[in-house]
Amino acid sequence: MRGVLLKDLYIAKGNILVTVVSLIVLGFGLSFLLETSALLLLSPVASTTAVFISITSDASSKWSKNVITMPIARHQIIGEKFSFYLILAVLGVAAALIPCGVLALAGRGVTVHSLCLYGTLGMSATLLAGGISLPCAYFFDPEKSQIVFMLSFLASTGIITGLVFLTNVFLPVKEHILLAFAIVLGVAALWFCLAYRLAVRVYQKRDVV
Repeated sequence: MRGVLLKDLYIAKGNILVTVVSLIVLGFGLSFLLETSALLLLSPVASTTAVFISITSDASSKWSKNVITMPIARHQIIGEKFSFYLILAVLGVAAALIPCGVLALAGRGVTVHSLCLYGTLGMSATLLAGGISLPCAYFFDPEKSQIVFMLSFLASTGIITGLVFLTNVFLPVKEHILLAFAIVLGVAALWFCLAYRLAVRVYQKRDVV
């Protein structure tokens, strides 16, 4: 699976580099208008777009049909995309932390609390959206899968809102905001894992096209 992952990183390296540089520049720019920590809401979302660039590239080059003839298990083919998605999300968070760290050292009011809050929200939205869009990427054609990818982030926003309201029934969110959003992140991570297991089961006996 490592070779397939390296292939995707190579294909998307230009997009990844542009995204990372843009996030760093945007972080410094936001410091004059908004709280820089808010960049952590956007960074994992923006960085994961490279996954769907690789999926589109696979479809246009017929790679998805060729790879199933190689000595790679079907679950590894699916798992590679999920792993790639996770790597890019973490890379996006790391890129956003660079301007946040620099501004924190400069005394610009970036706090650990705000970093944890926005980082948790951003990763939760990204994992929920990935759990929706990645399985669909192999069911729809590349153009439709990109539409699903964009809609999945709207859906994740609604899911997070619902989870917060549900959590508030058992735990006052305003008084325990970090704990509440940590619970949301845990649910999002569980959903992402279940989506991977579901995708593997669904596509285990069919061609990946």
